[in-house]
Amino acid sequence: MKFYLKKLLTLLLTLLLVSVMAFAAFNLIPGDPAQLILGTQATPEALAELHQKLGLDKSMPERYAGWLLGLLHGNMGTSLQYSRPVSELIGSRLPVTAALALMALLLIFTVSVPVGVFSAQKRGSTVGRLLDSVTMLNISMPGFFLGILFLWIFGLVLHFFSPGGYVGWQESPAGFLRYMIFPALAVALPNIAVASKFLRSALVEESGADYVRTAVSKGLSKHIVLYRHMLKNALIPFLTLSGMMVAEIFSGSILIEQVFGIPGVGRLLISSILSRDFPLLESLVVYLAFLVVLANFAADLLLQAADPRIRVKP
Repeated sequence: MKFYLKKLLTLLLTLLLVSVMAFAAFNLIPGDPAQLILGTQATPEALAELHQKLGLDKSMPERYAGWLLGLLHGNMGTSLQYSRPVSELIGSRLPVTAALALMALLLIFTVSVPVGVFSAQKRGSTVGRLLDSVTMLNISMPGFFLGILFLWIFGLVLHFFSPGGYVGWQESPAGFLRYMIFPALAVALPNIAVASKFLRSALVEESGADYVRTAVSKGLSKHIVLYRHMLKNALIPFLTLSGMMVAEIFSGSILIEQVFGIPGVGRLLISSILSRDFPLLESLVVYLAFLVVLANFAADLLLQAADPRIRVKP
């Protein structure tokens, strides 16, 4: 119980620090949102009136306290650019980004584990060295570059989908999945390479453990030792990596959504940065931080369940 309480307190403290830093950073950036909204020809009276309406005439601590209180009550404010509630804007884009992230995660876990196991079995061979080269190539390629390649090859050359022709789930579930699989691949491939290499290294390290030599000496086949014992132990550090990969997935999704023209949270974030839409931008940063911290929290809980020997020292 103490383990879970400590993790929960760490989660809340992290989110609080992120909210403070995000609010301070965006409010210290030179520029006036009211001036951006009204234009360069706005009169001082109109600017003062809009400052009061937006709460910009208050001190920064007062503005932060008001914004945080509203955030805790589910009121994220109103977007300066869209003149709509921030919660409504995020809620309309969230399912698209969530679908992209879930597809990428599914690809990562279903591909990286067998590839990592196969690579560990073939280490030192020609096939193993070839797999290592492909893995390093995928790690070195940014997701947005893979996205551009997929647009060119599968969109413009092979015509598997229409670049920029996003199809919503409500319009056509099959068309939605067909369009989203390529962005998901662009996000997933670098992470698949990292995860499979990590798992391979963990399996190679486990292969020299005493329990492996003991199991083999008792007559168990290498196949049984690998899948019943070594893989279970190697997956424990792999769970820690999976929590960190969520941050990579969401940061990669921001650029991939721009490349493929996907109307998700990433495009909303870029738009809020360009328009200096502080209420929307601050809420998006806290929202993304919450997802990353929550994913790491879940990974810690899974790690605790997978290996009960792990305990937090009092």
